[in-house]
Amino acid sequence: MQNDFFEKISDKMNLTAEEINQLSPLVLAYIGDSVYEVLVRTYMVSENGQLSVNKLHRNSIGFVKAHAQSETVHRLMDLLNEDELNIVRRGRNSKSGTVPKNADLTEYKYATGFEALIGYLYLKKDFNRLTEVFFRAVDVSKNKD
Repeated sequence: MQNDFFEKISDKMNLTAEEINQLSPLVLAYIGDSVYEVLVRTYMVSENGQLSVNKLHRNSIGFVKAHAQSETVHRLMDLLNEDELNIVRRGRNSKSGTVPKNADLTEYKYATGFEALIGYLYLKKDFNRLTEVFFRAVDVSKNKD
């Protein structure tokens, strides 16, 4: 029952593994950015639903800004399998054509790699692994020491 939404939307996404692997890492990052944002916002509301929207937004920034995503992906590298590491590398090495406003270029590239990973797992419909990576990212963001 709890995965009905994902199952229904998954039925509409008919990409094969080969098609997903052939997508540009920037396309993976494009979808991954949105998926990660929704997951973070949902997490924020579930943990702090009584806060104002402004405070929820400010708390979310700590998870979604390039610096945080770069730090997260660095701390997750040892936990990723070879396919996942390749997706992160492809995302990191892609040329986006945009210059980050509030981030170091290297952090921005690693953040793109992290978002590509999230998009890849989502499009593969590997929701168990996506959930695992998300909650490890939450742990990293909460325990920055």
